[in-house]
Amino acid sequence: MPQNPFTSLSGRSSMSRRLFLTTTGALSLGAALTACGGDSGGSPVSAKPVSQADIDKAMKTPTELTFWTWVPNIDKEVALFEKRYPAIKVKVVNAGQGTPQYTKLRTALKAGSGAPDMVQIEYQAIPTFTITDSLLDLRPYGASALKSTFVDWTWGQVTGGHGEVWAIPQDTGPMGMLYRQDIFDAHGIDVPTTWDEFAAAARKLHKADPDVYLTNLAANQVAAWHGLLWQAGAKPYATSGRSDIAISVDDAVSKKLGAYWGGLAKEGVIGVEPDFTDSWYAALNRGKYATWITAAWGPVFLSGSAKATAGKWRAAPLPQWDAAKPSSGNWGGSTTAVIRGTKNPVAAALFAQFLNSDPASAKMFATEQFFFPATKALLTDASFVSDAPAFYGGQKVNQVFADISATVNSSFQWPPFLDQAATDWTETVGKSLAGKGDTVAALGTWQSRLTTYAKGQGFTVKGS
Repeated sequence: MPQNPFTSLSGRSSMSRRLFLTTTGALSLGAALTACGGDSGGSPVSAKPVSQADIDKAMKTPTELTFWTWVPNIDKEVALFEKRYPAIKVKVVNAGQGTPQYTKLRTALKAGSGAPDMVQIEYQAIPTFTITDSLLDLRPYGASALKSTFVDWTWGQVTGGHGEVWAIPQDTGPMGMLYRQDIFDAHGIDVPTTWDEFAAAARKLHKADPDVYLTNLAANQVAAWHGLLWQAGAKPYATSGRSDIAISVDDAVSKKLGAYWGGLAKEGVIGVEPDFTDSWYAALNRGKYATWITAAWGPVFLSGSAKATAGKWRAAPLPQWDAAKPSSGNWGGSTTAVIRGTKNPVAAALFAQFLNSDPASAKMFATEQFFFPATKALLTDASFVSDAPAFYGGQKVNQVFADISATVNSSFQWPPFLDQAATDWTETVGKSLAGKGDTVAALGTWQSRLTTYAKGQGFTVKGS
């Protein structure tokens, strides 16, 4: 997937929040269970709380930490930490974005040397590294006290089944809908609030103008599919312990989505072209698509990628399956985790917490890198939610997505082999959308392939 930077409302660039498709490399269960001895070389850290005296001592001891991150200009946030703790110096290293970084990290963990102290990690990649015992449980260093700082569902993404805190949330991508107000007005289309209304609007619009589609569901974008599953209340993956996993990518909820989107694709009333390509960008600029089902990072991205349409777009929540129970999913966002083998666990853990919970640092992510916040304080900050960009006709877009964030389900889980799930989806479900085939049947093939893969990696697959 191309690594295209976002362009902010003010013209500055920010990193992409859509890194989802190829997130983590496959790892067999056998390798996973032995890899924990091959972390970065430190001694296992006790799970009991570290005393304040030990924390104070560590933070006053001259120390250099290494932080792997792809976030642009993060030195500004790091400087805030170093100002608070002058004895601690942080070496920032860009080891790649998403998959390239994870590949290097696994290599370093296996070798037992070369791993960083702290690492940028996306929510969906966390299980890949917790199953190998590669991440430090941050509870002994006071992380549990931060629970109320962050949006509830984000905390659910970084905590384990026994209460472990594996990372600290940094940014998010609650899903919503960006739409062309001018196209809606020209065709008498109201903003759809249910998926039934959305389907009716798709048919009406394309019939009136065969060159225009209500939306594009990219056949290469498993991220959007997972987000839509999330919104619908699906539980495609559920792990318990190290080796048990339930895979349900073709359950009733999934089949409902398959019939819905596969049906619209087969009718030819939605687009299915790959996203983040030259032709897709051109389509957005010329008005081929009247909506974009996207995430909270989408408004900033679109304002830089579809400049010819400035002033014509607005934002709204996703249409609902049950209008009485507003719900959304998430697409994107990442965290700061600490490698379990760090020789400086106290300083590293305090860094991860400070970077993402300190009010000044968190606000800088929202205003410098244009990340969508994970902290409750920022999502109610007047200066943030009242922003009314001209690209969206003066609409308070941040407020729209802040409200959506409160509706994201907190129980969604990821598998420890997401890369395989993504590959298999593209070759089954994605292929059915692109070819206008039987998407429901493709879900069954996806289920079968994933089940076979998981068993081959040593997992016990429940219900299979």
